[in-house]
Amino acid sequence: MLGPQPRRGNRSRCPPVTEIGGASVTRTPRSRAAAIAACAALLALPACRPTEEVHAPDVRPVRALSVETQKGGETVSLTGHVYAQEEVALAFRVGGRLIERSVNVGDRVQPGQPIGRLESVTAENAVQAARANLAAASAQAADARLDFERQEALLARGVAPRAVFDRALKARQAADARVDAARAQLDTAREQLSYTELFADSAGSVTARGAEPGEVVAAGQMIVRIARKGGRDAVFQVPARVIEAAAGLDPVVTVALTADPSVRATGRVREVSPQADPVTRTFEVKVGLSDPPDAMRLGSTVTGSIQLGGASGISIPASALTSANGSPAVWVVDARTNTVSLQNIEVLRYGVSDVSVGQGLAPDDLVVTAGVQTLRPGQKVRLLQATP
Repeated sequence: MLGPQPRRGNRSRCPPVTEIGGASVTRTPRSRAAAIAACAALLALPACRPTEEVHAPDVRPVRALSVETQKGGETVSLTGHVYAQEEVALAFRVGGRLIERSVNVGDRVQPGQPIGRLESVTAENAVQAARANLAAASAQAADARLDFERQEALLARGVAPRAVFDRALKARQAADARVDAARAQLDTAREQLSYTELFADSAGSVTARGAEPGEVVAAGQMIVRIARKGGRDAVFQVPARVIEAAAGLDPVVTVALTADPSVRATGRVREVSPQADPVTRTFEVKVGLSDPPDAMRLGSTVTGSIQLGGASGISIPASALTSANGSPAVWVVDARTNTVSLQNIEVLRYGVSDVSVGQGLAPDDLVVTAGVQTLRPGQKVRLLQATP
């Protein structure tokens, strides 16, 4: 039997209870409306904030260049080295064991100065043998000459037959020929002996050595290399484009020491290699220097500059170039207000590191060369460098 059931009409309608901060708060319809109003007020707070202060535009630091009209054409600069116009590799004309080398790298030599010496025992023995052969041939020639003279006298008196006289004549001629051969052998042996000593043929400086005392060297093997005293060349590896641009010209090449650009000399192209290097595809060009200073020593690294032909104009670094309205442009600095404006230009030629400008710039204009990516028209700038 079921027990008594509670009446539905008597269900308790207690307001919900919410815990806030550890305390129980009874949430009533009135309190919910107040909470909604408070949230709406909080959401409306950002719109009621005061307007932020407007900062002045940033002053951009830039590098600028004062442009000027330059000589026409392209200035090409290449790096090379200084060499002697004439270098000779001194070597023995015979092989043998090197027993002495009297010079070293860096030494200065004079004409006729001893350079090295080979072991000469074999050559001296050859001279002695040739001298002995000459003595024996000379003795035989003397006997043949006396016999010929006797037969000639007997033939004149009609005592000796003609055939004996002819044999004596031939014997004398053969003996004289043997003397000549022995004398030639002696000369050859002496010449071979002289080849065991090496001498400098001209004044210069030793730049390399190829053998040390005690080594057995072959005939023609380089013992030392000498840069002859006299002219000097600046040797460069030049691209084909530059050679083609300079074809038919005879420009003056300015050569300066890379370590000290104040040390300068001038020269003209003396020799151009007819074949390109198989690796770099460049051509070796030798520039004969006119009165090079003493500081421009052999092997020094130098920078050569050449001015190729063309009309005069304005040249700016390639880093200054940007674009506006689909055309090349540059940022020009107003020196009075230190603000920049975008100026369209006409480019005549694009170089490796510079650009030739035909129109759009005037001499003494300040062109921004670094920092062009962060500028806008009217932007205030601070010049870090402004030099021609």
